[in-house]
Amino acid sequence: QVQLVESGGGLVQAGGSLRLSCAASGRSFSSSAMGWFRQAPGKERDFVAAISSSWSAGSTYYADSVKGRFTISRDNAKNTVYLQMNNLKPEDTAVYYCAAKIRPGTYYYTGHYDYWGQGPQVPVSS
Repeated sequence: QVQLVESGGGLVQAGGSLRLSCAASGRSFSSSAMGWFRQAPGKERDFVAAISSSWSAGSTYYADSVKGRFTISRDNAKNTVYLQMNNLKPEDTAVYYCAAKIRPGTYYYTGHYDYWGQGPQVPVSS
């Protein structure tokens, strides 16, 4: 079992920055791939970014819509994954979910993740 607790959400103006954190507990964090997804009102939950397990060199993956603006990173000593969001746009407004992936499979699909956080809101005002 893995527990994920996110923090760092909140209202931000367009062009601003925000960093989300996701603290994991319950099993070996370094062997889990981690992802961030987001869900805007009335829409499906979409992939934002992922980072592979430390055994896979911590490779990173991004949705085209956030490339160059968002950065995912992990600190295995703190069992925490981060999402640094820069140059935020109103269309980034969503609930952001952290997820842990134990099973094999693509990083981009919600169904391949095993554990989910509660999802902080990130409203971006224009």
